[in-house]
Amino acid sequence: MNKTVKKLDNNLVKALTIVCEMAKHDIVGFEWLTHSANYANFPGSLVITCVLDNSQSVDVMLLSEQDIVLRKQIQQQLLKAGILLKDIRRHVFFDTEEACLLQHSGDWKRRLAVN
Repeated sequence: MNKTVKKLDNNLVKALTIVCEMAKHDIVGFEWLTHSANYANFPGSLVITCVLDNSQSVDVMLLSEQDIVLRKQIQQQLLKAGILLKDIRRHVFFDTEEACLLQHSGDWKRRLAVN
C-alpha cells in the first residue's frame, strides 16, 4: 500500500469508526462494521458491511428505517473525509453474526471474501 492509499484508508477507517460508535448506541443489535475496497477502482469498489446480531435486529432496523439513517451517517462521514459516493445503497450492506455462524461457522474472513 503506497502512502496515498494508506492515508485514504486511514481517513476511511476514522470516518467509519465514528459511524460505528454512533450505531452501537442508536441501533438495537448493531455490533460492528467493516469495509473492503480495490483502491485502483476507488470509491466505486468500496463495500461497507454493517453487522448486527441476528436477522430479527435487521428486520427491526429496516421497519424503523434506521438503515436509511445509518447510510446517511456513513455518507456524511465519508464526505467529511473527502470521499464522495454517488449511490450509498450500492456500497452499504447488512449482515448478521447469526448468518455467519450458520453459513460459515463464524469465519468472517471467508464470509466476506464470498461477498
